Amino acid sequence: MEYSQQQIIFDIVSDSQLAFNYLQPIRDTKKLRVLSLFSGCGGMDLGFEGDFIAPFKSVAPRPEWIERQINDDWVHLRPTKFSLVFANDILKEASLTWTKFMKRYGYDPSIYRTESIVDLVKQHRNGGDIFPESIDVVVGGFPCQDFSVAGKRKGFNSMRTHDGKLRADDLPTEETRGKLYYWMKEVIDITKPKIFIAENVKGLVNMGQVKDIIQADFSQADGNGYIVLSPQVLHAGNYGVPESRERVIFIGIRKDALKEEIAQILKNDLIPNHLNPYPQPTHNCTLNDETLATPVVLCDVLKQLKEPKESFDPSQRFYSKAKYMGAHCQGQKEITMNSIGPTIRSEHHGNIEYRRLSLEHGGTNKNELEKGLAERRLTPRECALIQTFPPDFQFVIPKDYDWKRFIVSASGAYKVIGNAVPPILAYHIAMRIQNLWSTYYGSK
Repeated sequence: MEYSQQQIIFDIVSDSQLAFNYLQPIRDTKKLRVLSLFSGCGGMDLGFEGDFIAPFKSVAPRPEWIERQINDDWVHLRPTKFSLVFANDILKEASLTWTKFMKRYGYDPSIYRTESIVDLVKQHRNGGDIFPESIDVVVGGFPCQDFSVAGKRKGFNSMRTHDGKLRADDLPTEETRGKLYYWMKEVIDITKPKIFIAENVKGLVNMGQVKDIIQADFSQADGNGYIVLSPQVLHAGNYGVPESRERVIFIGIRKDALKEEIAQILKNDLIPNHLNPYPQPTHNCTLNDETLATPVVLCDVLKQLKEPKESFDPSQRFYSKAKYMGAHCQGQKEITMNSIGPTIRSEHHGNIEYRRLSLEHGGTNKNELEKGLAERRLTPRECALIQTFPPDFQFVIPKDYDWKRFIVSASGAYKVIGNAVPPILAYHIAMRIQNLWSTYYGSK
């Protein structure tokens, strides 16, 4: 197959569909202003922006969210009332993928800062005027590796510094990676948003008093200025994501911005559903509730993809060729197309699950194997679709038309996809907060 001078062609959406969906961007200055920290490639940011392509089954229970039906399987979501004004991450691949996609919404790459949040806060405190004014919402997924079950569970005692380097000293400080939530609190001190959302891996809640410490520290932002609700663990599958992924979400609400009667209610342990900012599940993945929609499964998002060798989408064409290492190793299982997918991890090479195993290695997709389709791991595109990133989001970015050199390689793509919040889960959070905004605060 010859790739020279070829344009990128996405497998699921056509050029005509994309031209319709993304018209000339117009920035609405009246929107609620969002400051994003630890942004990665923009899963949370995209959810708060809206206006992207999503699986129809993921949002079918919320038809009011649909801007336009593309086909039986895909829709275009309505924009939200939020607008990004600042983003940051130290990972180069994250900034490259974020800026490439977000420019279609009219964002200038300069709003994405690649310095460590520690350095940015210090610059601002020293008069650098780093963070924009009039912030309504702060969102941030402080680094999770040190709290993850898949990691070494160092937590507050992380062996890495705020910029990801190994520490040379023995004692952790406020600037180690396990305490970067503290610097998110510092940004909240500076910007004083009406609401903030912090997310991390589920493993954090099982590490002694870590959850309680973080919740208490967040509540002290701006001199005890926030009601920090009891954090909740959200399973992505219950929100239309075809993935077994659980995230713990902290929500803090500024006391002096709230209507007085609402503030009193939110201080209670039990909050009535109509005032609870945590989104309500729409799909019955882990819940025993027949009123909810059936879970979105892998074939719902992957069935239209071409095999890598037939695709002109670099994120589908290029993928890990790591050999099978045995069932006892992580990432050696075969996905099941009629079920939800595994948790997509920020690892690459030999830890990416298999789209298809050979019969020798226990593969069950006999129909595909009989057609001559070889054993292979999931591609970055497949991982991204499982995470509910839109099918036109570029992750593997070639440097030239020959597709032999890359600005973002497949390895880098796997990393940023696995670190991300599923955009559909983030959209649920954003729309819930949007719907409660006037109830909480009145008109902007």
